Amino acid sequence: MDEERLIHDWLVRTLRSRLSREYKDIKDNLGERKNEFKGYYPDLILGNHGMVLAVVEVETEHSINKEKALQWKAISETGTKLILMLPKKVVKNVTELLWEASIADRVSIGTYDIVISMP
Repeated sequence: MDEERLIHDWLVRTLRSRLSREYKDIKDNLGERKNEFKGYYPDLILGNHGMVLAVVEVETEHSINKEKALQWKAISETGTKLILMLPKKVVKNVTELLWEASIADRVSIGTYDIVISMP
């Protein structure tokens, strides 16, 4: 397993745990599990009372490209809130991709940063 996949999977699990306070029905698409949402397989599907309220895509520095932006656009057109979790240092570039795809107003961005402090 490469380092980016490890970070991705760890972050999906961490978000699932943290978001479980707000959302009672959380499905993920890690490993062999395939939870479909309107033809897509986002990293997390967040719901309450049988309704899907949001979907989450966790991205790493090297998973972001124009093709991914087209996928985000398609997911955002389903009418469900799309949340992108991004490395802090790529927010500017992703924001530009969102504007180019005309979906900057329909996508929420969360960030993560891995910091190692040594004495």
